[in-house]
Amino acid sequence: MQIFEKCGNTDIEGVDSTNACYGGTAALFNCVNWVESSSWDGRYGLVVCTDSAVYAEGPARPTGGAAAIVMLIGPDAPIAFESKYRGSHMAHAYDFYKPNLASEYPVVDGKLSQTCYLMALDACYKHYCAKYEKFEGKQFSISDADYIVFHSPYNKLVQKSFARLVFDDFTRGASSIDEAAKEKFAPFSSLSGDESYQSRDLEKVAQQVAKPLYDSKVQPTTLIPKQVGNMYTASIYAAFVSLLHNKNSELAGKRIIMFSYGSGLTATMFSLKLQEGQYPFSLSNIASVMSVDEKLKSRIEVAPEKFVETLKLMEHRYGGKDFVTSKDTSCLAPGTYYLTEVDSMYRRFYSQKAADGAPAANGSIINGH
Repeated sequence: MQIFEKCGNTDIEGVDSTNACYGGTAALFNCVNWVESSSWDGRYGLVVCTDSAVYAEGPARPTGGAAAIVMLIGPDAPIAFESKYRGSHMAHAYDFYKPNLASEYPVVDGKLSQTCYLMALDACYKHYCAKYEKFEGKQFSISDADYIVFHSPYNKLVQKSFARLVFDDFTRGASSIDEAAKEKFAPFSSLSGDESYQSRDLEKVAQQVAKPLYDSKVQPTTLIPKQVGNMYTASIYAAFVSLLHNKNSELAGKRIIMFSYGSGLTATMFSLKLQEGQYPFSLSNIASVMSVDEKLKSRIEVAPEKFVETLKLMEHRYGGKDFVTSKDTSCLAPGTYYLTEVDSMYRRFYSQKAADGAPAANGSIINGH
């Protein structure tokens, strides 16, 4: 907040939204609802989705990543919400949670987590389709979406999820499912919901049927999640950034379906309608400013042993106090704010790396005072 204070701007609304991988979406909806409401006073809204996904030693550790996605919210934007079609689902589940407040590592029930994700996807798609059909007076199917963006813990789940939507269209009798697909899905038509989530045969057939559509509607969204790994609350928006990067010149007039999921659980399916827009808020300029290729190429490779060493230091300092951090900023981009100290009262101090690579001349700022 010190950045705003320096500019004399303390008339700010909104606070942190924390809810597993869904917190960024909750903040985004709050911001969009504010701009659409009678409370809006003409200012832009700002949404910051940021997270680091780290795991204890084991098979999940290599899937972790970190990212920050920032969105500017205002009128006449090239990326517009179709708010009336939104479909959500909430339930109580211990699929992925952090019961130990002294540790950053989660407890994960992998099989349950995948089932919860697919159940939430089914429910959200059902609600989304019902609302679309209520307002438009015609059936909705995945053929009405130009691209589909998923919360992306790992790419295999994204492939399974899109295949699940194709199977959902089959069970709904959607006209988008051709005779060849109906014939392949027919042996699974009598499965209960629970049985269908556990059927490996259905999973395999659904992915085969969905593959051509997956390549055109989903594959362009997978670049950053594949390259970076799980980013928790930033994951779905990093996937959307991938789409803007790969297809920005072809997106005018397109509908994008978004599926956001957070363990515990809460999920929403919503849609966006895109136009090219006016500079500087044109899709082409947004893609240019984000410079995805350059950011990916600028990453610094370190040995796995160094990564493990860094996590051990994090384990020691997580929730700690009375320590200073390394002053080595060589891996940070110019302009980056970084933690320098946590004092005896748990107050956190930051500095900013200047354009010339040295610490910024204005010194430290403190988180809370």
